[in-house]
Amino acid sequence: MFDFMDFPVFGPGEIVDFYSASSPACTLQERDRDQDLAAFFPELIDSDWQEHRCSQSVESQSSNCSSDDLFASPASPPPPPRTYKPCFVCQDKSSGYHYGVSACEGCKGFFRRSVQKNMVYTCHRDRNCIINKITRNRCQYCRLQRCFAVGMSKESVRNDRSKRKAKKEAVKMTIMETYELTAELGLVVEKICRAHRETFPSLCQLGKYTTNSSSDHRIQLDLGLWDKFSELATKCIVKVVEFAKRVPGFTGLTIADQITLLKAACLDILILRICTRYTPDQDTMTFSDGLTLTRTQIHNAGFGSLTDHVFTFAGQLLPLEMDETESGLLSAICLVSGDRQDLKEPSKVDVLQEPLLEALKIYSRKRRPSMPLMFPKALMKITDLRSISAKGAERVVSLKMEIPGSMPPLIEEMLEDLQNLESCQRGHTSFSL
Repeated sequence: MFDFMDFPVFGPGEIVDFYSASSPACTLQERDRDQDLAAFFPELIDSDWQEHRCSQSVESQSSNCSSDDLFASPASPPPPPRTYKPCFVCQDKSSGYHYGVSACEGCKGFFRRSVQKNMVYTCHRDRNCIINKITRNRCQYCRLQRCFAVGMSKESVRNDRSKRKAKKEAVKMTIMETYELTAELGLVVEKICRAHRETFPSLCQLGKYTTNSSSDHRIQLDLGLWDKFSELATKCIVKVVEFAKRVPGFTGLTIADQITLLKAACLDILILRICTRYTPDQDTMTFSDGLTLTRTQIHNAGFGSLTDHVFTFAGQLLPLEMDETESGLLSAICLVSGDRQDLKEPSKVDVLQEPLLEALKIYSRKRRPSMPLMFPKALMKITDLRSISAKGAERVVSLKMEIPGSMPPLIEEMLEDLQNLESCQRGHTSFSL
């Protein structure tokens, strides 16, 4: 009944080790197991299992090695550290060959600085001072002469300096090449910059003038300054609307979304603009017609408690040193923000903002290759602007109770709650879109 089984034949007296991988019994068991596995998992036998068998074979071969092989010779010790002759100049411990001779770090640096700066030294004795590691700092003249005497080379210093300069220039050029505006982004930057410049003249283009009205101390409200400020603010809002209409893609949005974005960002842009006309040494700000007011006068003109927040923000902008292109791009980014409430098509607004963000990132990094954090720092100012704008809206509410008569309609409408937006969309808005 066991005819189908293929048992190995053992000789008389033969001892069989059933636990050895090389024994016939073990071979039989493994062959049968392989056949069974191959029937159900052919891909396993073709790949993973064969790999497993090979590893077993290697282990088996290694187990048959002689006992001498088990005790490998110890690894050869590491080579001894390289040693140099003492410093040729002062006999101190050398750190290697510098400028043609074995020299210590001190003499290497001394020689390099002396050559690069064309230093002229004077010996106060007989120009024959002893130079060693104790006396080397006592006479620079004799130390430099000693450097030349032992063979230090001026040309090696110049070549080393040229290599360092070339390396720095190569790194700089690599950075410059990395941040290049594409033709399309370059056109966006050009349009934004022109729109910003034509709706907001720079400080140097204005003829400054001042007023002595209520400049001594803070009061609740100076009606004369308020009338002047409200007149200027109305004109500035019109300029912001004009700027918005020239932002690429803005007029392609729905009228409702254009109004929503303008009302949400108008005060942000106005604050950003006035803060770029801050003069820190005089603590003044200059408005679009050239009127220059002190912090106290701006407080009395209607800013009230908002004044210090605006001036603090202006001071924080100074380290960024933004030019008019960056100010224009940041204003446009404030305008087309898809996270504004009550937008009908926020995804379209986000599409408009993406090239503006990319343009500002590339432009700012190209302008300041060594200051890569300027772009994120500029974007963080948008959060500060929104916080100040929220306080500005609260200030307008309190102003309504302080001023006689009514608030100028464009100012009031710009800062009214967005819950009244529907009435504006029905044609009752003063925004000229």
